Amino acid sequence: MDEIQDRIVVERVQTGVRIEKRLLKVLKALAEYCDMTLGDLLEGIVLHALEGKCAFGPETLAQVAAMKKIYGLDLDATASHRLREKNGEAE
Repeated sequence: MDEIQDRIVVERVQTGVRIEKRLLKVLKALAEYCDMTLGDLLEGIVLHALEGKCAFGPETLAQVAAMKKIYGLDLDATASHRLREKNGEAE
């Protein structure tokens, strides 16, 4: 099938989301690596996660590991729901 004909029309909204600084740097770098927007990357990750699937293959996961080192991101899935704001700022 033609990729353009397979497109699904959606309505996107602008949102203000707070996210850990180093995680955002890795996500932006990954979006650049994948030649897509940050929003497209996030949509793909979430859609895969909601089905219990990994959004990335081995090559991309290796790139993610390298990017995590570059940006000093030492968090993993075990940190989920345990992150707190620096200096007592609002969550």
